[in-house]
Amino acid sequence: MRLWPLATGSVMAAGLWFLAALYALPVMSWPALPWHATDMTIEQILLAFGLVPRAAVALLVGALLGLAGALMQAVLRNPLADPTTLGTAAGAQLAIVMATVFAPGLLAGGNLLVGLGGAAVATLLVMTIGAQRNYAPVTITITGMLVGMLASAVAMAVTLSQGHYLLTLVLWNGGALTQNDFVPALRLFLCLLAALVGAALLARPLTVMSLGAEGARGLGLGVAGLRSATLCLAVLLSALVSAEVGLVGFVGLAAPAIARSLGARTILQRLIIASVSGALLLSLTDNILLLVAALGGPSLPTGALTGLIGGPLLIWLLPRMQATVPQTAEDGRHTQPRSDNPVRLLSIITLLTGVTFVICLFTGRGPEGWNIVPSALRDTFLPIRATVLVAAASAGALLAISGAVLQRLTANPMAAPEVLGVTGGSALGYAATVFLISEPSGFALALGTASGGTLALASLSIFVLRRDMAPARILLAGLAIGALASAVLMAIMASSSPQAWSILGWLAGSASSVTSGGATILATLALALLFIPLVTARWLEMLPLGAETVSALGLPVRRVQFLLIMTAGLATGAATTFVGPVSFVGLMAPHLARSAGLVRPRSFLLASWMLGALLMVLAAFGARTATYPYELPIGLFATLIGVPWLFILLLRKGQA
Repeated sequence: MRLWPLATGSVMAAGLWFLAALYALPVMSWPALPWHATDMTIEQILLAFGLVPRAAVALLVGALLGLAGALMQAVLRNPLADPTTLGTAAGAQLAIVMATVFAPGLLAGGNLLVGLGGAAVATLLVMTIGAQRNYAPVTITITGMLVGMLASAVAMAVTLSQGHYLLTLVLWNGGALTQNDFVPALRLFLCLLAALVGAALLARPLTVMSLGAEGARGLGLGVAGLRSATLCLAVLLSALVSAEVGLVGFVGLAAPAIARSLGARTILQRLIIASVSGALLLSLTDNILLLVAALGGPSLPTGALTGLIGGPLLIWLLPRMQATVPQTAEDGRHTQPRSDNPVRLLSIITLLTGVTFVICLFTGRGPEGWNIVPSALRDTFLPIRATVLVAAASAGALLAISGAVLQRLTANPMAAPEVLGVTGGSALGYAATVFLISEPSGFALALGTASGGTLALASLSIFVLRRDMAPARILLAGLAIGALASAVLMAIMASSSPQAWSILGWLAGSASSVTSGGATILATLALALLFIPLVTARWLEMLPLGAETVSALGLPVRRVQFLLIMTAGLATGAATTFVGPVSFVGLMAPHLARSAGLVRPRSFLLASWMLGALLMVLAAFGARTATYPYELPIGLFATLIGVPWLFILLLRKGQA
C-alpha cells in the first residue's frame, strides 16, 4: 500500500494553511495560549477563533464524509455510491430551505436540529422501502437517489420562487466552512471518534459480506441487519455534516476511490485510508481557497469546489487502482421480471406517448381556466406549442437512450447521463458564454453550451482510448470531469451577480426558448442516436458478462465501449444544449422500462426512448400550466412527475 501521496498531501495542506495564516497576521503577532478574546486584537481573534477551527472542521468533515462513502460503497457494493446516495444530504437541505422561507424562528438556534430532522425523514422513507426488500443494495440505491432528487427539486423550486435573497442559501448549500468558535469542531471530533469505533466493529462482517449475500448467510451472517446498521451509521455521518456545514460534494465518492488507488485491499484499510484521504482532500481545497481570499480573491464555498482538486486527482489515480471494482450489485431477487408480450407493451407505451402529445398540444390553461385551443387561435398557438413539445420529447428520448446505454454497458443502476461529465461541461460552457458576452444571442448560448459538453466528452474519450479501463472506472472518470466543471461553475456563481441568477434558472431546464429549427435538429438526433444502440443490441446483451468473457467471444471491447460512450455523450450533449441539464430523465426512464419487464436490449432501449419522451412531454405541459401564467423549470417538473411514479413501482415490488 502506497502512503507517500498521503504524506505529501499532509505537508501541502499544512503549508497552504500556514501561508494563509501569515497573510492574515504575521507569525510574531500570533496570540499565545491560552486564548482569551478579551485580550486579543480583531486580527488575533479572527486567526484563533476563525482560521484554526476552520482548519479543524475541514479535516473532520472530510474524514467523516470519506468514512461514510467507504461504508456505503462497501455495503452497497457499488463504486458510485456516496453520502448523497440515500437522499440524506438533500433531506437536510430541503428542511433548512423550508424553515428559512416558512418558519425562520426554527433556525434561531442554528441549522443542526432542523437539518438532522430533514435528513432523518428522508432516510426513514428510504429505509422503510428498503426493508420490504431485505435492504437489497439496488433497491436502497434507487430509492435513495429518488428521494434525493425529489427533495432537491422541491428545494430548488422554493428557492427560485422566493427571489434573489435566497441565492445566499444556494451558496450555503455548497458547503461553507467558515467558523467563529470551536464548538462545531468539538462536536464533529466526538462524532468521528464514535464513528471510527463503529466502523472498526463493522469491518469484519463487511469483509464476510463481500463474498456475496448467499455466501455470507451460509456463514451465519445476518445480512439485512448488517446492511441496516452500516447504512444507518453512514447516514448519520452524512446528516451531521449536511446540517453543520451544508452540502459538501464529491469527497464521499472520491475518498474511497483514492483509497483503492493507493492499494488498500481489506475493508478496514479502505475505511481508514478513505477517512484520511477525505480529510486531506477537503483540507487542501479549503486551504487553497483561504489563500485565494487572503490574496484579494473572492470568498468561495469550499464544499462545492472540492472537484477542483479531487477531480484531476481521481482521474490521475484511476488507472493505478489495484483493487477490483465490482460492476454489479445485488437487487434482492434472483431474476428480473420479464414481460410475456414485449411487443404489446411497447405498442401500449407508444400509443400512450402519442395520445399524451396530442392532448398536451390541444389543451392548456388560460385566463379563463382549462380549455381546448379555439379554432381561430390554432394557427397561432399550435406551432409554438408543437415546437416546445417536440423539443421536450426529443430531449427526453436522447437523455433516456443515453441512460439506457450506460446502465446496460456498466450493469450499474446508478449510471446516468450526468456521470459522463457532459452535463457539467455543457453547464460550464453556458455559464462562460453568459459572463463573457454582455447580451448573448440564442445561437451564442447554444454554441457555448455545445462547446463545453464537447470538451468534456473529448476529455473522457481521450481517457478511454489511452487506457484499457473497466466501465465502472470510466464512469468514475466522467464523474470526476463533471465535478471539476461543477466546481468551476460554483465559483462563477459565487459572484452573486445577475448572471449567476440566470444560470441558476437555466440549470433547472427549459424548452420554451427552443426554435422550430432547434426542435427539428433535436428530433433528427433522437432518431439517429436511437439507431446506433439498436444496431449494437447484441453487444449490449453480451457486455454485462464482463470484458474477459466478451473478448473471448471475439468482441472488440474497447472499440465497442468507445462507440457506445460516444453515443451516450452526444445524446446528452445535444439535449443539454437545447433544453438545459435535465439529466434526471436519463436515470428514470430506463428504470421504468426495466420495471415494466422490458429487459432484453432492443425492447429495453425502445421502451426507455419512448418513456423518456413521454416524461418530458408531461413535464413541459405541467411546467407551462401548473402555475399559469408563470412557467416552472421543466427539469423540476420532470422530477416531480417521475419520482412518485417510480416510488409506486418500488412499493408494488416490495409487496409482491
